[in-house]
Amino acid sequence: MLRQIAPEVVQISLMPRNSINCYIIEGVLIDSGIRSSYKTVKKALEKIPVYQHILTHAHADHQGCSDQLCEEFSIPLLCHPDEIFRTETGMVTKDYPRPQHWMAKFQQKYWAGQGHQVQRTIVENDKIGNFQVIETPGHSAGHISLFRERDGVLIIGDAAINMNLLTTKTGLRLPPGLFTTDQQRNIKSLQKLSKLNPAIICFGHGPIMVNKNRKFEQFVAKCSGL
Repeated sequence: MLRQIAPEVVQISLMPRNSINCYIIEGVLIDSGIRSSYKTVKKALEKIPVYQHILTHAHADHQGCSDQLCEEFSIPLLCHPDEIFRTETGMVTKDYPRPQHWMAKFQQKYWAGQGHQVQRTIVENDKIGNFQVIETPGHSAGHISLFRERDGVLIIGDAAINMNLLTTKTGLRLPPGLFTTDQQRNIKSLQKLSKLNPAIICFGHGPIMVNKNRKFEQFVAKCSGL
């Protein structure tokens, strides 16, 4: 399902209740869901052309069909330097705290895509159209977010999620510890994002949130123990 979020910002909902999302921002595909998301994302790209593909991070539910899409549409793949190994090898659970956990093994076997060569890396303050790259490590070593200052649109990846992954109930949460390399570092990244005063937040998991009454900033303060 395609949903227009803001000018040149489209959400592609890949699983029921927005449980896995990817986005097209100003002609750039952000993330790609799991391996079986290929047909859905392909249909979206046939309607909305893109010229490159960026990963917020190389976990199985974000790079799952990146290799297929890059080949099909002849587009370059970009990520942070600290995500290159997982992006190019497809060994996406290697930085999990418990990579031998059954869920990590399940994701690696059934969700993860093949590795694909990274054409270019992106780091803090790089520009993707009108979006600024923000380094937000913690959930993974090279996790990035993207922010468009003019209207406050924030692509947050998994620095925070907006649902309970078991019940699918909407609500701001930290990403699960099972899949997060360093939660304290992730909270510091959230503190960094809260200073941007985002107006619209686009999550990898959960529905889009219009940030009324500084709800996001209050959530971050609570996580920080402030």
